[in-house]
Amino acid sequence: QVQLVESGGGLVQAGGSLRVSCVASGSIFSINAMGWYRQAPGKRELVAIITSSGSTNYADSVKGRFTISRDNAKNTVYLAMNSLKPEDTAVYYCHASLRTSPYNAWGQGTQVTVSS
Repeated sequence: QVQLVESGGGLVQAGGSLRVSCVASGSIFSINAMGWYRQAPGKRELVAIITSSGSTNYADSVKGRFTISRDNAKNTVYLAMNSLKPEDTAVYYCHASLRTSPYNAWGQGTQVTVSS
């Protein structure tokens, strides 16, 4: 089993920056890719993903502002968020795509609130 724990959320003013982290433990070998989702009332979207090879993809809404990175030695994935906007406010969830059942793992989420 893979366990994911997020940290680093908080309150930031619009235009500010924040970095959230996700530490993975357990069956790390089964992780194929990791990413970040965010959830706000009535909305859930994929923000960014990074594959085991290091390729990245971003939602159009965050391109140019957010950067996902991975430190395999620390079993940690990061999401650096710059030029934050109030619409970025959400609970950010770390996600892992697994090569084996159950094929997905989720963290408990970390709240990011951007004030205007």
